[in-house]
Amino acid sequence: MRIHLAIPGARSLKDRRQVVKSLRDRIINRFKVTCADVSGTESWSRAALGLAGVSNDRAYLQGLLDDIERYARNDPDALAGTFEKDVFNYGD
Repeated sequence: MRIHLAIPGARSLKDRRQVVKSLRDRIINRFKVTCADVSGTESWSRAALGLAGVSNDRAYLQGLLDDIERYARNDPDALAGTFEKDVFNYGD
C-alpha cells in the first residue's frame, strides 16, 4: 500500500521528517508491517509512505490495510490523501 500525505504544519525538512517518522513508527509498532518513506524530499509539505505485509489469508490482509487507512486518516499532524492498495497472491 502507498499512502500519500500532506503535512500542512511543516515549515522545514526537519518538521516533515518528524511527522513522517512518527506516523511510520506508530504504524510499524501497531500493525506489525513494513513501512518506509518512499517519497523524495522535494517538498516539505508532501510525503508518501510505502507499506508491505504478508499473510496466508487474503481477507485478513485486506482488513489490515483498511485498518491502517483508518488509522492514518486520524493522524493529527498529517492529512492522508490517496491510498493505493494492491494485494498479490503467490503459489496456490
